[in-house]
Amino acid sequence: MDFALKQVFVLTIVLGTILVIISENRNPVKTIAWCMVLTFMPVIGLLLYILFGMDNRHRRLIKDEDLSRLKGITEITQSDEIVSEMPAPHKPLADMLRKMNKSFLLSGNDVEIMTDFHTMSDRLIADIEGARHHINMLFFKFEDDAAGRRIADALIRKAEEGVQVRLIYDDAGNLMVPRRFYKRLREHGIQVRGFIRIFLPILSRDYNSRNHRKVVVIDGKVGYMGGMNIAQRYAEGLKWGIWRDTHMRITGPAVSELQTSFLTDWKFTRGDEPDLDSMYPYNPPCGDTIMQIVTGGSMDKWNVMMQAYMTAIASARSYAYLQSPYFIPPEPIMKVLQNAALSGVDVRIMIPYRGDKGILPPWASRSYIKEALSAGIKIYLYRKGYMHAKTLVIDDSLVTIGSTNIDFRGFGQDFEINAFMYDESLARQQHDIFFEDQKDAELIDPLEWDRRPFLYKAKESVARIFSQVL
Repeated sequence: MDFALKQVFVLTIVLGTILVIISENRNPVKTIAWCMVLTFMPVIGLLLYILFGMDNRHRRLIKDEDLSRLKGITEITQSDEIVSEMPAPHKPLADMLRKMNKSFLLSGNDVEIMTDFHTMSDRLIADIEGARHHINMLFFKFEDDAAGRRIADALIRKAEEGVQVRLIYDDAGNLMVPRRFYKRLREHGIQVRGFIRIFLPILSRDYNSRNHRKVVVIDGKVGYMGGMNIAQRYAEGLKWGIWRDTHMRITGPAVSELQTSFLTDWKFTRGDEPDLDSMYPYNPPCGDTIMQIVTGGSMDKWNVMMQAYMTAIASARSYAYLQSPYFIPPEPIMKVLQNAALSGVDVRIMIPYRGDKGILPPWASRSYIKEALSAGIKIYLYRKGYMHAKTLVIDDSLVTIGSTNIDFRGFGQDFEINAFMYDESLARQQHDIFFEDQKDAELIDPLEWDRRPFLYKAKESVARIFSQVL
């Protein structure tokens, strides 16, 4: 192909891509930005568009009829525990999640909140050891280190006893993990699948979409979810402090919805078709918590997590306390937080003082702090170590814990899972956890923050440009 033909070929692809972008009716500013990038830097622009710009809303993790089949099993087995209507003030949130995410509102659950990895891993291994039929496990990161090998050895022991063991790990998130680690698990009878296999990371359209969920279901009876991955740094912390995170152990009817989340992802990886009857035992009520298991990701029709957080925060009348490793909020989230604070709600956000890796994410986070402070939002920098928890508690009545960060990835790009729990005692517990963490955090003074050197602010502003891909 001579040079002229190559130019015509590239021009045709660029024009076709621009027409596709325009036809998708996106935000006009984003449409213009992509069109300009493609026009003035066609080759680089095409690569960037493939990596970061393609709209996945036309794709699905699972066919609608297959999801309806899984949901239908829960609807039958847990029919007595499905709450038909949530009372005020959280009825709008519960109704919205039911309509756009098909999330059942289930009563009778028991939730154990865990704030350190040792407690979580000990509880998890004990439940793994007690498994009789199956163990379904998904972690964004499952690494080949002391923590990973301890969990892996427990899974191998159960697989050798005849228990069905399935494991999903995010392929992009574990590119540095030696393949022999997962090969060893397969050799001992564990079914291991990488989520969205990445063969050419730089050229893969899916490289920027990660399965950030953390889900474990044992015998369909016990579930785990939250912010913790399987890696030694979660146990040991970093050189300069602890790794502070939040995870949950769940029993009761809601475990059925955790199972559906896992099986949806498992089907997407083209895993085996398990016997569904054995996956969904009846789980009798064992606690007082009403909850919804909610999933979100780039292949959803609705921006589920962002809309859920916006609705929840807008419902606050007394307080709204958030914890997140990142504070890189899309504009709608920033506005609803500012509106809440300006209307008299006590809004507090806790983020880490230092990042766990790289300089861009913490710098980008700090570029948003001034906007938050201007509305009266209190920002706390956690100094004891790395704050990795993803929690929101509102008015002693609602708490959500899961994998969703306050950033562009959590609110649209990555595949996430959160539990929305309508329970006064659980909300009070999370409220108290926040205040305990607050003892190890520094409250930012707005005047001092504004007086920082220009160089600091300049670095943060540059980092902010990359907010949507961090």
